[in-house]
Amino acid sequence: MVPWCPRLLASGLWLASLTSALTCRDKAPAVTVKNGTYSGVYSREYQQDFFLGVPYAQTPARFTLAQSLNETWDGAREATAYPKHCVGYGGDMIGYESSEDCLYLNVVRPAGIEPDADLPVAVWIHGGGLYMGGSADRRYNLSFTVQNSVELGTPVIGVSLNYRLTAFGFLTGQEVRDAGITNNGFRDQHLALHWIKENIKAFGGSPDKITIFGESSGAESVSAQTLAYNGRDDGLFRAAIGQSGFGGVLHRFPGGHNNTEMQQETYDRLVQATGCASGDAASSLECLRALPFEEINAALNGTEQYTWPPILDGDFIADYPSRQLADGRFPKIPILIGCNADEGVDFGTGRGPRSSGGRIQSDSDFAESVKSFLGPDQTSGKTADELADEVSYVYPNIQAVGVPSLSTWPAIVAGDQIATLFGVQWRRGAALWGDLMFHFIRRRANQAWDKAGIPSYSYYFDVNVNGVPEYRGSTHFQEVAFVFNNLNGDGYAENPFANRPESFKDLAKVMNTAWINFFVHQDPNGPSGLAVRGGEGWPVYNTTTGGGVGQEVAFVPEGAFVQMDSWRAAGLNWLKENSLSVLGN
Repeated sequence: MVPWCPRLLASGLWLASLTSALTCRDKAPAVTVKNGTYSGVYSREYQQDFFLGVPYAQTPARFTLAQSLNETWDGAREATAYPKHCVGYGGDMIGYESSEDCLYLNVVRPAGIEPDADLPVAVWIHGGGLYMGGSADRRYNLSFTVQNSVELGTPVIGVSLNYRLTAFGFLTGQEVRDAGITNNGFRDQHLALHWIKENIKAFGGSPDKITIFGESSGAESVSAQTLAYNGRDDGLFRAAIGQSGFGGVLHRFPGGHNNTEMQQETYDRLVQATGCASGDAASSLECLRALPFEEINAALNGTEQYTWPPILDGDFIADYPSRQLADGRFPKIPILIGCNADEGVDFGTGRGPRSSGGRIQSDSDFAESVKSFLGPDQTSGKTADELADEVSYVYPNIQAVGVPSLSTWPAIVAGDQIATLFGVQWRRGAALWGDLMFHFIRRRANQAWDKAGIPSYSYYFDVNVNGVPEYRGSTHFQEVAFVFNNLNGDGYAENPFANRPESFKDLAKVMNTAWINFFVHQDPNGPSGLAVRGGEGWPVYNTTTGGGVGQEVAFVPEGAFVQMDSWRAAGLNWLKENSLSVLGN
């Protein structure tokens, strides 16, 4: 196995002839971190070194805080295989082994670099609703990004990590608060970032050039790390990217993530289902800890029955995101954030009342959908009906402003396929739920960063990929293949780029390059500019540009262009203005 020469890489001659490197190395790569030495694997295909399944914590006992590694060793330990997913439930678990012993990370770097290379580091936090997924997911292959970074002459190191999921990472209830083990999944991530900060230099990375990025609940995780401990800057990363989820904690409980009554009910259901209800409250937690895995797994195996969102605990999540953002309580680091045009197609479907089969057929169905996520306004005293009237006004039954756009799918009429499946006002509900779950918190964050005088960038992804029905448009997750430049469709049931024009691959290269530029320069344009239609480049978000909103880059099949971030202004403004008093976020 012959990688590129370390001295060539360290000196920046990234595209030098490989013939001059034939004598560089003929054995597996190795690094020595604080605790000991790891032996990785060299990829001849990518000319990269992989260090896979590296532990960043001691194996934690169930429902306890993870602790830093506390051992050293002689010799080299193998780091040659991706770790098992943390235990979870859902489609992202299919085809992957899982375990409670799962707190590991992976490092992918250009082959043979030396510890003094001082390369930027991109840390990927996977999504999956905080209840499924893992760093071994083939859709998150970091090799394509590392490869493109080398070709651009700005090499980076990629890192991906696991963290505990579902109840194992986000158990709720007063017993959990009393034990100080709230939001353990986020705390796992924080511990991993400490490990990376302390050890990445051994791999040739810079501890001062770390960017975290993630999608969906991975973006929520990026947001949580940015707002952690009341916005305390621990210096663990210098920039952040959030795809479809940055700006708050995703809305899962009616009334917001601090609905303690529903949290307790969820905990109590688990206790009852496992036979741990006998005895006092504290003993129920000890009982859950001691259960054989098969028993607690059987009780948890059904995400519709048990949802385990993050909670406002006064510690890791010290305050509501709306308050922190308004007060500027966050690290003053640049961010790149955005969403997909049609997020709500997935998240709004089935939100109609049961009497209508989950469809939104009428104004009253829409109002019932609204009331399912809010209660009375404790500040103004408005009732749920009054609030639903307000939302119905700012989200009118006009298909031209709904989701997906009329250019994506024709108008819905009574009796057609979509009306039968989802209701004639499906577009209206999709617009609301996409804005509620993703768009308003993203716009709110861009506005907060601008107010603080810190650069931020916004994007709007609007592409229908192969394998996704046309009526779903550019729904959730579809930008991931483009960001990772995953032209092979690794890990997908259907390659997103198959049966699509060559321009789709060109767009992937543009997006992946923008992300790399941000990893390296904290600016997606890079020193030579980004391929944006009209040549303007990607503008910093500036609310003076559009009377309260800024500009963003829209990614469409034909390329990228700059547009105003002013769409559905009335609806998003209502959500922002009522985010704390009504939504609890």
